[in-house]
Amino acid sequence: MSTAHAATRPMQAYYPERFERDMGTSETEWLTALPRALGEHAVELVTGMARVQIGDGHLQLQWHILPPRVIALLRMQRLAVSFAFEGVEEDARQRFMKRFDLTMQRGGG
Repeated sequence: MSTAHAATRPMQAYYPERFERDMGTSETEWLTALPRALGEHAVELVTGMARVQIGDGHLQLQWHILPPRVIALLRMQRLAVSFAFEGVEEDARQRFMKRFDLTMQRGGG
């Protein structure tokens, strides 16, 4: 389980071609932040899915709403997000994801 929105979470050191995350965000917040996180990359967006062009390859993002995480009276909305890179060179994948995570990270403290 991983969440890009936790202020105390260290930056991931390596990003495989396929992975999933449980992200502490609502779908509205995700869709608001997504264009900024994708930067200048071309994107095709449909309900619950985005295809992001990265060089000669692409990243397929798919997400769905999970039940909220409940801690005492706190209810945190969550999304299950899958990341699938196809035809993206490893160094390009690592650069893209580091920027993506920095952009999606929420400040705190």
